[in-house]
Amino acid sequence: MDDAAARPLTFDRLTPDGGTQAIDRALADEVPVAIEFNGIGYAVLMATPTDIGDLVLGFALGERLIGPGDAAFDVDTHRTEQGIVARATLPQDRTDALLERVRHRASESSCGICGIENLEQAIRPLPRVMTTSRADRAAIFRALAALHDHQPLNAATGAAHAAAWVGADGAVRLVREDVGRHNAFDKLIGAMARAGADWDGGFALLSSRCSYELVEKAVLSQCPLLVTISAPTRLAAARAEEAGLPLVVLARRDAMLLRSNRPLA
Repeated sequence: MDDAAARPLTFDRLTPDGGTQAIDRALADEVPVAIEFNGIGYAVLMATPTDIGDLVLGFALGERLIGPGDAAFDVDTHRTEQGIVARATLPQDRTDALLERVRHRASESSCGICGIENLEQAIRPLPRVMTTSRADRAAIFRALAALHDHQPLNAATGAAHAAAWVGADGAVRLVREDVGRHNAFDKLIGAMARAGADWDGGFALLSSRCSYELVEKAVLSQCPLLVTISAPTRLAAARAEEAGLPLVVLARRDAMLLRSNRPLA
């Protein structure tokens, strides 16, 4: 675990019999990360201060500022007393997309998501998922049993989400952790993009509920199967069906729920 991810703090441990004991407890760190694209302030995320380059790359993919086929870009990070500034330069042919999203985000932040145009931006059409997972239910149960061993930050703090790339055989290939579930998935997608890796018939396993934003990130990365520990929202299920993304939700070691037009062996 990166030392920047967690730091100890002293608490008084109170027991019902009136006992008090001073203990040190590791707490997950969370700092503002200001993201700039092409010199334009784009967003401020509250995130665990690790794997920032992966976070920014995955975030750019999720915002559709770049596409899955675009080359990974470098991210310059600067630590300040207030947080982290992360600066990146997008390809020249992505300038129009950047400026269009900045315009919409400015109106969203000034008055909330208001007006028909901004509602359309909030729920934009998704592409179809063109990839297929080769994983069966045994592979998913295998990954669920192994995930805890790949979560050092959560083991130390109890306050971090994990996003894992799992192979078709159920082996956990790569994990990213963060206090934010969206950040963890962005970091994973960014790390895979930087490595030139695709899902290779595997799936994504997330230690969180299945929100529509996570479904969209999965679809835009052409993830063939999304597995989450907790339940989906109705919008998440509808968006997944629209894009042809199979969902496995409420995935526990003894049972799981599948929503797909293809059964799992």
